[in-house]
Amino acid sequence: MTVQSDPLEADRALKAKHRDMWALGDYPAVAAEIIPDLGAILVEACGVGRGDRVLDVAAGSGNAAIPAALAGASVVAGDLTPELLEAGRTLATRRGAEVEWRQADAEALPYADGEFDTVLSCVGVMFVPNHQAGANELIRVCRPGGTIGLLSWTPEGFIGQMFATMKPYVPPPPPGAQPPPLWGSEGHVRALLGDAVTDVEARRQTVTIDRFAHPGAFLDYFKANYGPTVAAYRGIAGDPDRVAALDQALTELARAHLHGAEKTVMEWEYLLLTARKHD
Repeated sequence: MTVQSDPLEADRALKAKHRDMWALGDYPAVAAEIIPDLGAILVEACGVGRGDRVLDVAAGSGNAAIPAALAGASVVAGDLTPELLEAGRTLATRRGAEVEWRQADAEALPYADGEFDTVLSCVGVMFVPNHQAGANELIRVCRPGGTIGLLSWTPEGFIGQMFATMKPYVPPPPPGAQPPPLWGSEGHVRALLGDAVTDVEARRQTVTIDRFAHPGAFLDYFKANYGPTVAAYRGIAGDPDRVAALDQALTELARAHLHGAEKTVMEWEYLLLTARKHD
């Protein structure tokens, strides 16, 4: 007899897995120490200003939400992982930013249609399993004439290549789930947003990373702090040969990307895309 799986139960289990993964390690440290300026870059590109109503989707610890609030906007930060929201509250208080924090699934946002002037996400919504569902929600909660802004790692850049490197060492994604770095492909995002938007502007840029003195320093940091990497290693912890192979693969990837006179600098590529929702 064939047992039919419950799609809702499967979705709840998948979301719980995502919640747990991003609670591993210390993503707030990654955001603050490795990519602290990316949120402000996105906020500026979206033209966020005083009095704007802003939603930061998959906000993490507020890398974009906090700069938006400091720019004078009224900001809601939503994320699936409570631990990240709690870290965001602490950071916002420390920086004197007023942000409303709310647990929220980016594929089913708990907000009204057209509620926000600007809807943005900084390396956040790219991790939803169903890309079209996430894009549809970005569009739905943005007001007509409002701005949608996205900053996502590209498939060809360092983080995109890191996920490709880890792929053989993690369980296969559920049916229908798409690779996160696809959000770093302009054509993919244009297709997701479709004719719901106009005035699309997209450009590839890089963020300079000078935190790691050698490839091993990168490996140690990400094994300890970055949820997806921590989860990958936990999944193969009982197989020393696979652990060693992944260590070598990630170390070689880092070595290939380090440059500069002392070989201590990386350039991580991302796609910065803004669009206006049709009136």
